Amino acid sequence: MFIDTAEIYVQSGKGGDGMVHFRREKYVPRGGPDGGDGGKGGDVVLEVNPHLNTLADFNHKKRFVAQNGKPGGPNNRYGKSAPDLVIRVPPGTVVYDADSGEVLGDLTEPGQRLVVCKGGRGGRGNTHFKSARRQVPRIAEKGEPGESRHLRLELKLIADIGLIGVPNAGKSTLLSVLTNARPKIAPYPFTTLTPNLGVASVDEHTRVVLADIPGLIEGASQGAGLGHEFLRHVQRTRVLVHLLDGLSAEPLADFSQINTELSLFDPHLADKPQLVAFNKIDQAEAQARWPRVQEALSARGYTVMPISALARENTRSLLLKAAEMLAHAPEVQQPEMTPVYRPEDDPRAFRVERLSAREWRVHGEAIERAAAMTYWEYDAAIRRFQKIIQTLGVIEALREAGVQEGDTVYIGEFELEFHA
Repeated sequence: MFIDTAEIYVQSGKGGDGMVHFRREKYVPRGGPDGGDGGKGGDVVLEVNPHLNTLADFNHKKRFVAQNGKPGGPNNRYGKSAPDLVIRVPPGTVVYDADSGEVLGDLTEPGQRLVVCKGGRGGRGNTHFKSARRQVPRIAEKGEPGESRHLRLELKLIADIGLIGVPNAGKSTLLSVLTNARPKIAPYPFTTLTPNLGVASVDEHTRVVLADIPGLIEGASQGAGLGHEFLRHVQRTRVLVHLLDGLSAEPLADFSQINTELSLFDPHLADKPQLVAFNKIDQAEAQARWPRVQEALSARGYTVMPISALARENTRSLLLKAAEMLAHAPEVQQPEMTPVYRPEDDPRAFRVERLSAREWRVHGEAIERAAAMTYWEYDAAIRRFQKIIQTLGVIEALREAGVQEGDTVYIGEFELEFHA
């Protein structure tokens, strides 16, 4: 089953907790702190597998959670880091953040990897907090929480040449003639319900990949017919072979209609090189229409060739001409994935929200992470957390917002009582 869109939930692993421990051995009365660090949580990684050609696997499994890191041990033993969770996707997968719509990556090359959620770092053991003034540190860090997000995956088939046209123009027949692909062929519209790929041999050393795109009708860019679902696959191609139905009452109107829908869906599609194939030339009715179609399209700068896919007439010449155009066609530009710094993404930023007369919530990446990594059962760890929120300016912001003595303040999953 061909599936080219999917939504999944991914979550990276939490870091392992650091340990509060002191060395205790005979004849070593003051061994000092030796609590080890926790291991790193597993990343969630998307990896291109060239043997896949559909997103159908994500119909059955939509939730992917990486393992957590192991906690640290005594004698400065580090916790084991969790393995990465690798999710394999087909070439041509575009990854979006489902909530914001932001493009996270465009995976096209075999073996290409994209980290979509980073695993939390392991918490530090109490050996890191020793000093001349703090020789018995009862303080450590819990592991950093992992990240989670909803992803939208879209598959855009990677092909050199795309076959486009109205329903029943003969695209599937042409694909079966030029390649070893065996798409469904029948004498009625919308025979092709999913895109088909085939590989054609131009010569001993040159092969090209062709994609048969389901028939497009008027309004396809707005969701009519099947085109709205599959127009995205045309974006990957470098050359378009526009197949005209020679038995259509108005082949030129069909040509204009399809190009209009391409432009409405993506203005860049109108700039792709097009080779026009006037199909079914073996029929007398098509032969009568051919001179007018050839004259009109040639005057507009298009290369037009008469063919018969069913009778295999002139199909080899069409392939050679398409390959020649492909050799001079520009490469498809991939969107750049250069990280962009945004001031609002500052992890130290926070905001105070009033929930009720005596309840408040502090939102912020850094402050919520610090709360999640605090050992609340140790007084020293609580004092360290108080110092962190003082440094970040949270205490001052709460006072300015109107927090009173004894009010409840929520930070992440934790409920605290405010004291000046």
